[in-house]
Amino acid sequence: MPTRARRRRQIPAERKVFYYFGMVSMVVGLLVFGSTFVSSAMHFGDFTNFDDRGSSLMGRAIVGMALMFVGGVLRSIGARGLAGSGVVLDPERARGELEPYSRMAGGMVKDALDEADIDLGARPEKVVMVKCRACGKLNEEDSKFCQECGQAI
Repeated sequence: MPTRARRRRQIPAERKVFYYFGMVSMVVGLLVFGSTFVSSAMHFGDFTNFDDRGSSLMGRAIVGMALMFVGGVLRSIGARGLAGSGVVLDPERARGELEPYSRMAGGMVKDALDEADIDLGARPEKVVMVKCRACGKLNEEDSKFCQECGQAI
């Protein structure tokens, strides 16, 4: 049985449904909106039934834009949750709902840093310094001569 922290990291099934339904709605809206341009191109120069065709094209364009907008909102709610997307104003709940989303984004940043061979958590190696007997300057341990006065170390 998954622990509470483990369950919180997973996106609930109902949010996935919202996300995918929103995605399908956006694609259908885009196709409906795009069909107005195809219809216009097919009937270019044909002015028979112009008023009815114009009304139909306008209606399809508006329905297509509405579907794209509603799909975008549903997709946002599905990805970030109700509180995470700002529909419900509850910061504590939003933090929990955004946790999987934030973890994914942080994982992508970590992958990019790993690929670039950048380690932000690395600490520089300790360097042993040797003090010159003549002037007191600290020199690296493999130095044969002082970097300040030139005396042999």
